[in-house]
Amino acid sequence: MCRYIFVTGGVVSSLGKGVCAVSIAALLQAHGYRIRLKKLDPYLNVDPGTMSPYQHGEVFVTSDGEEADLDLGYYERFTDIPASKHDTITSGKIYEKLISKERKGNYLGGTVQIIPHLTDLIQDFIKFGENEVDFMICEIGGTVGDIEALPYLETIRQIRYLLGSTNVLSIHLTLLPYIATADELKTKPTQHSVKELRSIGIQPDLIICRADRAIPPSLLHKIAVACSIPNNRVIVGMDQKTIYHVPLSYYKHNIDKEILTYFGLTYSDTINLDKWHFIESGITACEKNVHVAIVGKYNSFQDAYKSLVEAFLHAGIHYKYKINLIWIDSDDPDYQINEKLHTIDGIMIPGGFGIRGIEGKIKAIEYARKNKIPLFGICLGMQLIAIEFARNVLGIKDSNSTEFTSNCANVIDLMTNWHNGEEKEMRAHTSNLGGTMRLGNYESILTHGSKIKEIYKLDQIIERHRHRFEFNINYKHAFEKAGMRVGSISADGNLVEALELDGHPWFIGVQFHPEYRSRPFSPHPLFLSFVETLIKQKKHI
Repeated sequence: MCRYIFVTGGVVSSLGKGVCAVSIAALLQAHGYRIRLKKLDPYLNVDPGTMSPYQHGEVFVTSDGEEADLDLGYYERFTDIPASKHDTITSGKIYEKLISKERKGNYLGGTVQIIPHLTDLIQDFIKFGENEVDFMICEIGGTVGDIEALPYLETIRQIRYLLGSTNVLSIHLTLLPYIATADELKTKPTQHSVKELRSIGIQPDLIICRADRAIPPSLLHKIAVACSIPNNRVIVGMDQKTIYHVPLSYYKHNIDKEILTYFGLTYSDTINLDKWHFIESGITACEKNVHVAIVGKYNSFQDAYKSLVEAFLHAGIHYKYKINLIWIDSDDPDYQINEKLHTIDGIMIPGGFGIRGIEGKIKAIEYARKNKIPLFGICLGMQLIAIEFARNVLGIKDSNSTEFTSNCANVIDLMTNWHNGEEKEMRAHTSNLGGTMRLGNYESILTHGSKIKEIYKLDQIIERHRHRFEFNINYKHAFEKAGMRVGSISADGNLVEALELDGHPWFIGVQFHPEYRSRPFSPHPLFLSFVETLIKQKKHI
């Protein structure tokens, strides 16, 4: 029988509901239960694919090609369970489905309303797959009090009514702000947030209190009394060194015991937390360090590169090295970029869209190529590796991507027609931007004798993609003749998936996004190899 856990947030946004939900999932998973996580986002975009990283942070891509909230990245990294299109929904997507059904005549004769029509569709989404798991853990995006979230909150109220309180647990994550002049944490915002929840018929069963310092027991008791829940279900959620410390922190405060007891399940001390202790010790043991420059254009909001940051942390845990990420704005003048690159051990060129900052990234690639600095390019990073090489090695001075200009030697060009499974898709520069990229898992063949094949130790791989433009395969022969090897190619032989420079310590660009598949207990091989090269070079020096 499936039991439901709903996680809401109060007082302020960005409290870490995703980390909260997945830490609880990790503990239940460690007890041997089957879990599934879902994210319900209130915004009206169909998906975050066309949203600025400054607005929403990174767009995470599932294996089946869904552009999703970055919280799904947490879900995968903590549980090692691949997320899918059935695990993420937005108000835009729900309303789109509702209007589509109305246009088709599904509600013929009736007035289409939020209740029951919209809430029924949300229920269908939440319950999908319930027969396959013991716990369905759903995170409600936004903050209690936001008008956009009301249909979701009404839906979970209905589910509790239909299934009974013994099968549904409501967890409210809230903030206890510290007022410096009074030298105390304040509980009033939490009380008001719970009052808001109650006003729409939801009584939280468990409250997790975020704070940047120790919470006195008297305050926890005050919250329990004011919010009508037992003392032992007001849980301390103090800030941790990293997100990977949160499951053990929750465990120390008995959150798994409280949840299982609430559902009438037997609690056992025989819980396997070995991998979390390993991760914790690995982070603690990171004394030596290497410096990696991230030459990007969304650096002022590092959630834009969340999976990338995590993948480097995973590799650092493996080698017990701290990976210091040096954020270099690719919009900086050339001399500033080169000046900052003098002190680093390796360079990462991440993905992105649009022409801003492109020339700065190309200058960094040129610097890495000429000075034998290990370089790792992902997605747009690989495309810019190709452009830099074409310009400065092959002498094709007008080399560029048609994403940026139509008047160029199109080393990178729009993939105008291709097969997505059994369907043939046609694209043009005027096509819709949303949902028209090569998204999700695609297979590619690794080239015999290539460095990337040596790293993977496989003949073929499956990796996730998120891009619209491709390396123009007509340049393949000229590139390889000049020393830039095609390390991987699509299964049909038409699309270049990786480029690598011969005679360089580590100079690889990949069209896919390996960071999506990295885990703290299973780092991605490309990140491991890149970091290993940096460590070896530093020891050699």
